Amino acid sequence: MEETGIGAWGVPLAILAGAIRVSTPFIFVSLGETITERSGRINLGLEGTLVFGAMTAYAVAVMSNSPWLGVLAAMATGAIFGLVHGWICKWPKVNDIAIGIAMMQFGLGLAFFFGKPFIQPAAPHLPAIPLGFWSSLPQIQAALNINVLFLLGAALAFVLWWAFRNTRVGLVLRVVGDSTDAARAMGIDPDHVRLLATAVGGSLAAIGGAYLSLYYPGSWNEGISSGQGLMAVALVIFARWNPIGCFLAALLFGGAGALGPALQSVGVSEGYYLFYAAPYVLTLVIMIATSSPTRSLAGAPGALSLTK
Repeated sequence: MEETGIGAWGVPLAILAGAIRVSTPFIFVSLGETITERSGRINLGLEGTLVFGAMTAYAVAVMSNSPWLGVLAAMATGAIFGLVHGWICKWPKVNDIAIGIAMMQFGLGLAFFFGKPFIQPAAPHLPAIPLGFWSSLPQIQAALNINVLFLLGAALAFVLWWAFRNTRVGLVLRVVGDSTDAARAMGIDPDHVRLLATAVGGSLAAIGGAYLSLYYPGSWNEGISSGQGLMAVALVIFARWNPIGCFLAALLFGGAGALGPALQSVGVSEGYYLFYAAPYVLTLVIMIATSSPTRSLAGAPGALSLTK
C-alpha cells in the first residue's frame, strides 16, 4: 500500500523538489529586479550579471575551498555591474533597455573569457538542510532536501514586502519610483537612489548565479543560465512588483521547469523533453497577457519607462 501511495505521489513530489531547486535563482534575480524597478529603472542586464556571478562564485570557491566566499564574491561583482549600469543610465536620453542589453553581453563575454580555466576543477557545494529527515521514504527526503539559499530567498521576500510598506528606505524607493519630480521636491536625489537600487539588484541577481554553479546544477559551464535572468524580468511584471508575489511566481516557474525531469524520473521516455520548454512558453504567455496598449499595469512604478 505504501509503495502504491508513493508511486501515485511520485510526479508531484518530483515537481515539488524540482520547483524548489529550479526556483531559487528566479527568486533572487526577481527580488533584485523588483528593487531596481521600484526605483523607476529597468535592468535587462541581469542575465549577464547572473552568469558572471555564477563564474565568480565557482572560481572563488575553487581557489578558497569555501562556497560562502564564492557567494560573497559573486555579490560584490553583481554590485559592481549594477553600479556601472546605474551610472551610465543616469545620463540624459540614455535608453535603459539598450544599456541593459549591452551590459548583458558584456557580462556574458567576461564570464566566458575568465571562466574557461574553471570548467574542469570541482568546487565545494553549498549546504542543504534535510527537512525530510522525519520520513523513511527517499522520495520525500529528496523533495525536502532544501538548500540554504532557498530559505534565505523566501525570508528575504517577506522582509522586502514589509520594508517597502513600513520603513523610510521603502518609502523613499517608492517615491522615487513613482515620481521623479515629487522625489526632488522632498529633497531626495533620484539618481543616487536608483544607482544604489540597481547595485543592490545586481548583487541579489549574482546570488542566483552562485546558486547555479555551487548547488544546482552545481558546476560551471557557459550555458549554465538558459535565459533565467531575462525570464525573471517577466516574472517581476507577472508578480506586479510584489516581493511575495515574486517568490510565489518563482515557484511557479520552477515547477514548470521541473516538469520534464519529473516525468523522466517516473519512467516517461517519450515526449517528456517537450516540457523542458514550459518555462519559456510560460514567459511568452505572461508577456502577452500583461501587455495592453490601452491600460497600464497595476502596481507598476509611475516613473518606470523604457527611455528618459
